[in-house]
Amino acid sequence: MTPRSITLPASGAFTLANLRLHRSHVRQAEALAFDTDGFALAEIDIAGGLITGISSAGPQPASGNAIDCRGGIVFPAFVDCHTHIDKGHIWGRKPNPDGSFPGALTAVGEDRKARWTADDVERRMEFSLACAYAHGTGSLRTHLDSVPPQEDISWEVFATVRERWKDRIALQAACLFGIDEARNESWFNRLADIVARHRGVLGAVTYMVPDLDHLLDRMFVKAIDLGLDLDFHVDETDDTDAVSLDRIADAALRHGFEGRILVGHCCSLARQPDEQVKATLDKVARAGLSIVSLPMCNMYLQDRRSDATTPRWRGVTLLHEMAARGINVCVASDNTRDPFYAYGDLDVLEVYRESTRILHFDHPVGAWPATVTANPARAMGLSDTGTLTVGGKADLVAFRGRSLTELLSRPESGRTVIRDGQAIDARLPDYSDLDDLMEP
Repeated sequence: MTPRSITLPASGAFTLANLRLHRSHVRQAEALAFDTDGFALAEIDIAGGLITGISSAGPQPASGNAIDCRGGIVFPAFVDCHTHIDKGHIWGRKPNPDGSFPGALTAVGEDRKARWTADDVERRMEFSLACAYAHGTGSLRTHLDSVPPQEDISWEVFATVRERWKDRIALQAACLFGIDEARNESWFNRLADIVARHRGVLGAVTYMVPDLDHLLDRMFVKAIDLGLDLDFHVDETDDTDAVSLDRIADAALRHGFEGRILVGHCCSLARQPDEQVKATLDKVARAGLSIVSLPMCNMYLQDRRSDATTPRWRGVTLLHEMAARGINVCVASDNTRDPFYAYGDLDVLEVYRESTRILHFDHPVGAWPATVTANPARAMGLSDTGTLTVGGKADLVAFRGRSLTELLSRPESGRTVIRDGQAIDARLPDYSDLDDLMEP
């Protein structure tokens, strides 16, 4: 039987031969011959943890120090730009009673008040990051629930965890609270100072409160004053009157905001009239917003019906229309095994696989593979991440699948995760490690 994964040398220079790279993942792509799906047969030279060469290759592996990848696809390390590792893995003790969005809000709120000590949050964060690392993620942004008193707990925990993981996963954090909480200016200013002190991102959940524009102005002014980027949860509903994406674009243009803005969900956009959609997306493009869709979580929550009838829509936003306007679009994991999503494991290949099926990232494949690599890296301000380039770090994920349909038809549990030119121990943590946290 063919080995499930490739074997790398313990030291020294070597070549990954007979592999396939996608056009959207390679900066120096001129010498590669891409097929209609955007894949090219190539080889990668690696030495000292860096990529020293990328070149075209024939179907036969070179001799000497070459490792035959058997035609398998190789991605850069994944970039997961929207997660909630502070919430992760509480389903065992606090499930969502009906799978609905209100049910999730209630369940998480109750669990947070009762159980989210520093030790509890830290252990669940560690478990989540161990999963992400084993699956091949190299950069990750998490949202941190920052309603009182949690802002004084989770941000300190995050700082500790970020330092511990700095050589394995580049971590960012964005605060998360309901936009109406920003009416309390003294509390909001204090939270913004906490975020700035921890080199974080200023974020909130927006919805159609009467003073939304005023509250957005408050956030934009504070972000400009403190030099912070912005990250919003937006219009996570099927209500066509939910238009805070449009309001955020307005605010960005009004303030001439020069930082990065990442906007997540935008579900209601898919339900709005075409002319309204076009006007909003034109504005989003002018404002330079990045958009991330969370297809697995949105399909789980959106259009869940209390009368036990079948859901009628997918809950995802209009990424094709956005990409056509040059908007930077991404997909990401979102929640994992908590009341907002009962499943998931921070496996970005699963995210890309399900996104391809749900959002039709195929026929043609186009540049969609970049939605889990280069595009989220751009949204997070990671200039040296998400692509393969000569002189860059050899952080790769090597798969068995040789084509898109092979890659996305199996879980690829035998993938080889390469960091700094070395294969890592990609064993996943066992769920039993958290059993004591699940006790009543």
